Amino acid sequence: MRLWRCYLPSRLTAGTETALPDALAHRLQTVLRVRVGESIRLFDGAGNEHLAQLTKLTKSGATAVIGERIDAALESPLAITLGQGICRGEKMDLVIQKATELGVARIVPLDTERVEVRLDGERLARRIEHWQQVAISAAEQSGRGVVPVVAAPVSIAEFASDEALVLDPAATGRVQSLSAMTRVSLIVGPEGGLTEREVDLAVGRGATALRLGPRILRTETAGLAAIAALQSKFGDL
Repeated sequence: MRLWRCYLPSRLTAGTETALPDALAHRLQTVLRVRVGESIRLFDGAGNEHLAQLTKLTKSGATAVIGERIDAALESPLAITLGQGICRGEKMDLVIQKATELGVARIVPLDTERVEVRLDGERLARRIEHWQQVAISAAEQSGRGVVPVVAAPVSIAEFASDEALVLDPAATGRVQSLSAMTRVSLIVGPEGGLTEREVDLAVGRGATALRLGPRILRTETAGLAAIAALQSKFGDL
């Protein structure tokens, strides 16, 4: 019998009974069709995961008794921070979802010169909340115990460092030539790509320009391809 994995952003202590959020209770009852007495897996997004048995599941709320801890060491030895140029609608959701599945540690939207989506104020706050939920759902599905944080957008000047790799079709550097690493930041442009000035700015701050291959990849492909290549060489793929 399949045990559904569900995110619960609170402390999990074996032997205690805890109330589940209304949204989770609704999902368990109406979507997953779980019943009282059945077990689920709860994780807090910080690496802690426990079995839990449902003791109440109604329209007015749900509770579960926290059981034994599950040792699920699924985090990559390579800590990747993805700096993704903000792209439109479902493309950004796709990048965040797949980057989470591929094991990134953190996601930072980048406000670059050619970004077509400008966000601020309440609209920005709602969008970050939405992106974080995408990451949570991807972590639930993929078995990860750690949910990557989706940070507030920053500029390339704020993000670039000597730990960064900046994707540039004109670069000569390749993944195969990189030295061993345990952490890295990856800079990916939006739909229109990075400008030459932005690439030079990143390199000037210590970043290494990297070319993935002979073909021009779309923004929703480039970052994911780079993450997979880095995980294959230095991580856990």
